[in-house]
Amino acid sequence: MVSGQGWAGDSTPPHPSASRPPKSSSLVRPYAVTGGRTAPRMKFAMEALVSSVTSEYQDISLLSPEYQAIIQLTRNVRSVAEISALLRQPLGVVRVLIADMASEGLIRVHQPALDAGKPDLNLLERVLSGLRRL
Repeated sequence: MVSGQGWAGDSTPPHPSASRPPKSSSLVRPYAVTGGRTAPRMKFAMEALVSSVTSEYQDISLLSPEYQAIIQLTRNVRSVAEISALLRQPLGVVRVLIADMASEGLIRVHQPALDAGKPDLNLLERVLSGLRRL
């Protein structure tokens, strides 16, 4: 579960741009969060963009703390890799959670369109813009 110290209980402070996830008194290992699954139900690239389809006024308090944290982060469109980094969780764990959330209709995954092996220019411009903001 998400706490002020990260899911793994590390003492490093969260990324400043990350929203504060809900606090929890118990920590759960990442494999327990995914039910022991290591492969997502759907395949998507780590640069795939994720956006929340829930409104900020919709009650998400009944969802797990992990889902709540992802929904908060994806109110602004973010890549799967960025979500993983902000949550300080392995990419595989975040992919499983995102795939589950997408199948439940909580978030939308926007796959990058690659044309004949060439990267999408729009994607490259967004990556460059993101790097400049760092």
